[in-house]
Amino acid sequence: MGYDGVGGLQEPVDRTVQQLLRRAVLEHATGERRKVYPPVLHVGVPGIRSRRFEIEDTLDHALATDVVQAMMRPAVRKGVVPLLWLTRRGDTGPHDVDGAWSAAVHAAGGELGLRLGLVIVTRRSWHDPRTGVCRTWKRIRSR
Repeated sequence: MGYDGVGGLQEPVDRTVQQLLRRAVLEHATGERRKVYPPVLHVGVPGIRSRRFEIEDTLDHALATDVVQAMMRPAVRKGVVPLLWLTRRGDTGPHDVDGAWSAAVHAAGGELGLRLGLVIVTRRSWHDPRTGVCRTWKRIRSR
């Protein structure tokens, strides 16, 4: 679904993946009304069905990996590998939370026997912290 062998998005990004990630940005931009809010890990398909985990506190790597695995298991049991994205405030510049959860996703993927990647979603962009592939909008709107 647009991922390479190390779990990162590569150009050219599959059109379906681009549409799903655009939908994730749009949902985040229109759905999150608070000015200050915690990051949220999402597992699923943007706009269709996803599970959420609001990250209130910093978790150690092992616990974060367990959270990712628990969120992935229902889909994996059905033979589906869903998208993983982290919504947060700010821009595409790296944040500590990006690296911590990207590492947890990678570790969970290894334990599940999958190559997983995490995409960071803000109100105006999405980006893959492993490869740097990104898309940004000045103002995102419904089509």
